[in-house]
Amino acid sequence: MTPTTPTTPATPAVGGLLRTWRERRGISQLELAGRADSSSRHISFIETGRSRPSEEMLLRLADRLDVPVRERNALLLAAGYAPRYAQTALDDPSMETLREGIERLLTGYEPYPALVVDATYNVVAANQGIVMLLDGLPDHLLTPPLNAMRITLHPEGLAPKIHNLGEWRGHLLAQMERQIALARSEPLRALYEEVSSYPVPERPGGDDGGDAGDGEPDEPVPYIALPLVIEHDGHLLSFVSSIATFNTPMDVTVAELAIETMLPADPATVKYLRSLGD
Repeated sequence: MTPTTPTTPATPAVGGLLRTWRERRGISQLELAGRADSSSRHISFIETGRSRPSEEMLLRLADRLDVPVRERNALLLAAGYAPRYAQTALDDPSMETLREGIERLLTGYEPYPALVVDATYNVVAANQGIVMLLDGLPDHLLTPPLNAMRITLHPEGLAPKIHNLGEWRGHLLAQMERQIALARSEPLRALYEEVSSYPVPERPGGDDGGDAGDGEPDEPVPYIALPLVIEHDGHLLSFVSSIATFNTPMDVTVAELAIETMLPADPATVKYLRSLGD
């Protein structure tokens, strides 16, 4: 009598990855099945390795789970398919149109600060408004690759100049925590551990966000969002931040780019920045 060979799961790797992403998003197999026009039985079979998902189904599930583009390639590989999304260096000739578009956007936003960062907050492009804010920082923070989080929170960076550092630091760390929860990124986690361990410098006069001696009226401003209140050359400037990403990216590099623009939050900031170009 021929012994029976035990049945082995067809694709345990991809099933485990999908289950991890589903649990990370906090949704049930039934809910995911509804979103993906499938059945909870089929989702269960995929997660346990009893069924190998088609490439189309795998990408549909990844889309419904909001899996980052980089990790979608990992899912495809785990299921035995070729990666779908390229990862093209930003200085590649094929990216020329993208680079030119980013440069026009940043330059057109001047004199207000704007920059572009990658998935770990390394600065890939910035305008003169950002250069102005970085004036006077030590060389070791300005050596490429510049990192926006490191420059902002380091005690030798912008941190001593930020009048509402407690609030702004909390906002940035919470932002990083959300990103870590949404994506499997050890480099981002390492950066978080680094910047969250920085000592918080005390600003002369306390962290009250008061007037910096620039002669502007000390009247309350009805901010529309948490502002970055930062001192520059004796002037107190206030900005609210907006972050944009590319819609439905088909390249890992492009998917991980974020464009941050700093909108002046009060008339005094507008007046000062415009005066610098006169």
